[in-house]
Amino acid sequence: MLLGRSSTPARSWWSRDSSYVWSLKMLLAHCNVAAKTVLACTLLVTFTQALPLTSNKWTAASDPFAVLDAQNWENPDNMTWDDYVPPPNTNWSDPSRRGFSRNFNIALVTIDYPDQPFVITLSPNSTVFGNPQAVVSDLERGDVPAFYRDLLNLPSELNHGHTLHEYWMEDSAGKYGVNLTAFGAYQMPKRSYQYGVDDGRGGFNPGACPSSELCSVDLRTDALGAWRRDVGDETADSYELAFILSAGQDESSTWQEFGEMKFRTQADVPDSFGPPNDTTLPNYASTRYVPWTSWASASTIWPNAGAGSSTQAESSGLGTYAHELSHLLGIGDNYNNPYGDPERRAYTGPWSMLSRGTFNGPGGPHTRWQIPAVQGGSLGCLHTIRDKIQLGLLADNSSVLYVSRESLAESGPVVVELTARSVDPGEGLIGLRVVMGEDRSPRCNISLDPFCDGGGYNNYDLEVIDRMGADSFTPDSGVMVSKTKDRDIAPFQWTIDANPQDIDVVDFYRPDGTASKLSIGDYRQLSDALFHAGTRSGSKAEHVDEANGLQFYVVSTRRDEAGVLYYTVGVRAIKTSDQIKLPLKVKLSDGKVADDRFIEGAEQRTSCSFELTTGGSNASNATVALSRDIYRLTAEVDGEGWRAELPNEFMIAESGKTNVADVAVAAADSASRSATVTLTATSESNPSFKTTATCFVRTGRPLYSHHRPTWSKSQ
Repeated sequence: MLLGRSSTPARSWWSRDSSYVWSLKMLLAHCNVAAKTVLACTLLVTFTQALPLTSNKWTAASDPFAVLDAQNWENPDNMTWDDYVPPPNTNWSDPSRRGFSRNFNIALVTIDYPDQPFVITLSPNSTVFGNPQAVVSDLERGDVPAFYRDLLNLPSELNHGHTLHEYWMEDSAGKYGVNLTAFGAYQMPKRSYQYGVDDGRGGFNPGACPSSELCSVDLRTDALGAWRRDVGDETADSYELAFILSAGQDESSTWQEFGEMKFRTQADVPDSFGPPNDTTLPNYASTRYVPWTSWASASTIWPNAGAGSSTQAESSGLGTYAHELSHLLGIGDNYNNPYGDPERRAYTGPWSMLSRGTFNGPGGPHTRWQIPAVQGGSLGCLHTIRDKIQLGLLADNSSVLYVSRESLAESGPVVVELTARSVDPGEGLIGLRVVMGEDRSPRCNISLDPFCDGGGYNNYDLEVIDRMGADSFTPDSGVMVSKTKDRDIAPFQWTIDANPQDIDVVDFYRPDGTASKLSIGDYRQLSDALFHAGTRSGSKAEHVDEANGLQFYVVSTRRDEAGVLYYTVGVRAIKTSDQIKLPLKVKLSDGKVADDRFIEGAEQRTSCSFELTTGGSNASNATVALSRDIYRLTAEVDGEGWRAELPNEFMIAESGKTNVADVAVAAADSASRSATVTLTATSESNPSFKTTATCFVRTGRPLYSHHRPTWSKSQ
C-alpha cells in the first residue's frame, strides 16, 4: 500500500513543544478505508490509543502532588479584622432576633472610683497604660453606660458588627440570645486599688495594699448595692444576671504587658507605675502567674464571676463577657498557669471559650490592655462540643453522635461526616463522642511530665473547627480530637496535640532585646494541634490510643458551595470481639491515567485513578457484614526514575458504592519511558482482607526520532 505525504508544512513531530493531537491527526489522515488498508488503519488506531497526550501545564490546584489538606496555622498576633469570615446565609447579630429557647435579660452596671474615672472620658493616651486609644476618648461620664452597652451588644463600625447576642446565638444555633440594659454610672465609696489589690489569704497580690488602708474590699457588695438603691429591688430582681463594668484596666490584660514585657527587672519599674502616696511599698507587686508585675497592673481588678454577677473592666473584651457568662451558667475554668512551676501544657488552649480561646481576636493577646477593647479578646472562640453539652447550648443531642467503646468492639468502625461547629448543622452532626466510661491510660505525674493529662477521662470527642464566625480568630481549621470528663474537674478537656513538639515561636522581646519564646505551658503551643486529612499536611490524619483500645481517623474533607467546612472522620476499636462483623467485599479496578501532564522543570507528572467497588458480604451465615469500613492505601511504582505518592492514605468502603483513590505519579527527565503503579487497599478492621490493582503509565518523550518518517510503497 502507498501512504502519500501530506502537504502540511514540515515540523518536528516528536519535539516536546509539538502537539501529539496534531501528530495523530496527520497519521490518521494517511489512513483510507479501502478494504486492503483496514489492517494498517487498525494498527494506527491501536497505536494512537497507547500514545501519551500533550504536555499541558496544570495549575497548582490541579497538580496531582498538591497537598490535600495542608495545615497553615496562623499566629493570632498577626491577625486583623480582615480574617473574619461570616457564617453563610445567616445574621446572628440581628438585634431583632431572639433566642428561641432563652433570651438572657442582663443588667450592665457601670461603676467608677474617686481616683479612677472612666478611661474613655479622658484624653487619648493620657493614662500610664497609654489609654484611651484615639478611636474613642473624651466622652461625657453620663454617656458611658450607653456607650459600653452598644459596644457590647449593638452592631456598629467600632465593634465590627460583633455583639454578645451574636456570639451566643451562633454558639447555640439560635437557642440562646442576650439582651443588655445599662445602668449607672455609680461611683464607689473606696479607691480603685482597694477593690483591685487582692491581698487576702491566697490572694494574687499579697503585701501590695498601701499602709493604713483596707484592700480586698468586695466590689460586688458596693456595686450591686448602689444599683439596687437606684432602681429598687423589684427592678433589680427582674434581671437574671448582672455584669459589673469597672472603670480602668483589668489585671488579666496588663500583668505581662506592663510587667516583664515593659521592664527588665522588678527594680526597673518607675514611680509612675508604683503605689500613690506610699514610699514604703515597692513599685512592683506579686501577681497570679509570675512573681512580679508593676504595682499599677497588680492594683486593678481580675475579672471573675459568682453569685449571679460577674466583674469586668473597660479593657475586658467581648470574649471576657462570654467567658464569665459561661461561669454564670454553671461551668468552670479549663486553663493552666502558663508559667507554673512545674510547667504544664495548656488543656484546650485557643480552641475553647473556657480556656484561652477567650483571648482570641485580631492582634493577639498582647493587645488586650487597649481601651476600648476591639483587638485581642474582642471575639473569643466558640464553646467546645463538650461544653455545649454541659451548658445546654444544643437544641437536643441529635447533632452529636454517641457511641460506646464496647459497641465499637462489636460493630466495627463508625464513620460520619461532621460540620464545622460555627455553622448550624441542620440535620447533620457537629460532634462524635466515644463514651469510654473508664480511662485506661497509664498513670503519669503532672509534676514531672508537662504533657501528662492527669487521667480520669470519660470520653473522646471529635469536632470540626473552621476559621469562620466566632472561630475566625482561632489559629487553624481542622479536626480537634480531645479527651473529656463528665464533671468539671480541671482539666476536664484535654486536646490531643497532633504536633506536640515545641512550636518554637517568639512571644515577645524583652526591654534588653532578648527574645522570649512561648513557654511549654503557653496556650499558643496548641496552635498546630488540629488533625488534617491526607498525607504531607504538616499534621496527622490519625490518632491511636493503645491503652484505651481506640483508633481515630480523619478520612477526608470538603467545602460546599457556601464555604461550609466538613470532615469525614472515623473511629474503631483496636481489639474486637470474636464475633466481629467481617469486612465488605471490595475490589480495586485497574487504574486510569489522567489525560493531562504537568511539567515542572524536567519532571513530568500525572495521576492514576483507581475505583474501589464495594459489593456483597464476606460474612458467613453466622455474621453480618459491615456497612462501612476504613481502608488503608499503599502505593508503589516499578520503573527507573519514577516516583508515586498518595494524596490520601485512607478511603471508605461503603456497601453498594464506588469510591475513587488517586495516586500521584512523576517521572524524572532520565526516567524509563514506562512504569507500573501498584495500589493496595487493606481493611483496617481485618488486615487479612486486601485488594490490589495496577496502572500503566508512560512519559511524553518521543518514541522515535525527531524527523518526520518517510513513507514508501508497500505491496
